[in-house]
Amino acid sequence: MSSVSVEQTLLQIALDLSASLPEGRHYQRLIDAINQLLPCDASALFILDKEGFLVPKAVSGLSPAVLGRRFSPEVHPRLAAILASQSPVRFDAHSSLPDPFDGLVVDTPHQGIDVHDCMGCSLYIDEELIGAITLDALNPNAFEHIDSVMLETLTALAAATVRNVSLVEALKTANQKQQSVNALLIEQARHKEGELIGRSPQMQQLRHNISLVAESDFAVLISGETGTGKELVAHAVHAASRRQQKPMVYVNCAALPESIAESELFGHVKGAFTGAQSARAGKFELADGGTLFLDEIGELPTLLQAKLLRVIQQGEIQRVGADKNLYVNVRIIAATNRDLQTEVAEGRFRADLYHRLNVFPIHIPPLREREGDIPLLSGYLLEKVRNQFHVPQLHIHPRCLHQLEAAHWPGNVRELEHTLMRAALQTIQRAESVISEADFGLVPIAAKPVDGIQSDLPLRQAMDQFQRTYIAQALEQSGGVWAQAAKRLEMDRGNLYRLGKKLGLMT
Repeated sequence: MSSVSVEQTLLQIALDLSASLPEGRHYQRLIDAINQLLPCDASALFILDKEGFLVPKAVSGLSPAVLGRRFSPEVHPRLAAILASQSPVRFDAHSSLPDPFDGLVVDTPHQGIDVHDCMGCSLYIDEELIGAITLDALNPNAFEHIDSVMLETLTALAAATVRNVSLVEALKTANQKQQSVNALLIEQARHKEGELIGRSPQMQQLRHNISLVAESDFAVLISGETGTGKELVAHAVHAASRRQQKPMVYVNCAALPESIAESELFGHVKGAFTGAQSARAGKFELADGGTLFLDEIGELPTLLQAKLLRVIQQGEIQRVGADKNLYVNVRIIAATNRDLQTEVAEGRFRADLYHRLNVFPIHIPPLREREGDIPLLSGYLLEKVRNQFHVPQLHIHPRCLHQLEAAHWPGNVRELEHTLMRAALQTIQRAESVISEADFGLVPIAAKPVDGIQSDLPLRQAMDQFQRTYIAQALEQSGGVWAQAAKRLEMDRGNLYRLGKKLGLMT
């Protein structure tokens, strides 16, 4: 090859370092250039992986089947010798060490190669061994007079190529992970229901428990009936923890199809199963450094319970189809509306996993046990309706609050919210501003007996009597000023005038 063409080839290798090429092309172009510049019939570029295997990334003059293999230096002494030396290593034609590529050089008349020349160079970046290049020639004297400067130049360019490609791949992986995390956080923000509202002793104890465990890395098991706000408690624990700047990744175990549950949690490699066209990080990887919230943990399939236990115990995950483990630093918060002790006793939940999760249990009290919280919650929830529908004067009649407090609320805060929203929409539809008892007619609410009302009156008359008495008291407390009484009753002044006239309170 002429000196001009050598210079052009070396220049092209250098330019390729910063070029944007499809995956794997940097390595292949490099190895093709080496074959042009050196007197070899076959060459290969290897990357040393974390497990100590040499993984072929590009070959020239060798069977493509080589790319599907991993080479252990312990099994291939020539490769071990190359890695052990920072200088080029040459094996003469009479070397007793077996050649890893015997029979794999293409376009040879026989399967084995009895006589040939072989050389290898280890690749280093900042004193770190990262891979190797091997060179094979059918001519046993091919590498006797090889230019040492040329070889050192190619070795340095090869190491630089590996470093650049590795950096770009790492950046792409980090970017993909961040995009996935961002998408998860955006989705969670859409579904976040609000904040913990309540002043009852039960809620004060709940807040105390959250602050007590938040700064630790203990696993937390949140229990409570449907609709009590388990996800809100999980967010509160994460927000008060040292991991608050990292993501809290949400997983609904009840919505995980068993066929893809393992992939969702632990990720998969390309080709791991039909449809796995690219590698994908699982929820554990996305939560690395942060918190993983496993909602409805009692619904997790038994097979995955065992794998989850391994992650909690050792911090190791394995992507579906992968042959190596990854280490993650994740805090687990789990939630359930089931009695997991009963589930364990009946064989539906692993006892060892239960004890690992139940390091710090937090129980959320049902709404019916939260003393005095319903008026506060009602005001908060209606504020969301006011803002959403731009009706700042929307209020709930005090009588309704008594009825709401008397209800059992099996669906807890979620049921209360939906009930208030339905009632508010009916009020808005009538172009009124006060939510009355009639607006809750579709919801069974147990009313408390009202003092001063005859028990034998028809309901309509009893309601009129109550309203007449209640408005009269408000007027008396307001000095007879209807506008002040309307403000006290949180009613529209015009509506109060009309109701007062109907009840005979205005002459």
